[in-house]
Amino acid sequence: MKRIAFFAGLLLRTATVLAQKDTIPISTFFHPQPPSYTVKQAFEIESYVPVFFTGGYHFAACFRSNKLRLRLNVKNGGHYNVEADGLHNTSIDFKRYFGTSTGVLFGYNIWKHLEFYTLLELHTFKIEQKSTGVQKIIRSKDLGVGVCYQFFVGKYFYVLPGMQFYLRTNKSVDFSGTVYDIPHADFSPVISVGARLWSKY
Repeated sequence: MKRIAFFAGLLLRTATVLAQKDTIPISTFFHPQPPSYTVKQAFEIESYVPVFFTGGYHFAACFRSNKLRLRLNVKNGGHYNVEADGLHNTSIDFKRYFGTSTGVLFGYNIWKHLEFYTLLELHTFKIEQKSTGVQKIIRSKDLGVGVCYQFFVGKYFYVLPGMQFYLRTNKSVDFSGTVYDIPHADFSPVISVGARLWSKY
């Protein structure tokens, strides 16, 4: 009888250990546990890397609380001509560059790392007339929406591709009789790299 009780206890203990192993997920580099998207609070920094190749810069600080994310950023597009991003451009005789601009983004995680966001950008555009090289400034408050996905590489670093759409009011500038009208909307792909500096699960 003692042997039966001993083996029954041993079987019960083994089953308990195996059950615990099945319920505790294994953390790996590409699949950290807990998953990155389950974070309760986090502080992140990120940047649109491509602008550095055009002589510009972009820096953003982000705070996440559950499914909500707030991002503050400053950027300069360098010599990248954003006129091609505009919808219904009125002229091919001009170039348009991002001067130093600031913005704020409000995001919401729809599913895992898939985020929908709205944004407000205080853009400073440098408008250049191709034939003369003369530049003038247009300042615009642009409202927009976007969608992106945060691909984590390990627990701390991520790549964030997305698409965003801007809208703005009428703006124009006169170049000695030739008028430039800025497009009412821009549509462009974006890609950022970032790091999660602090998190709380």
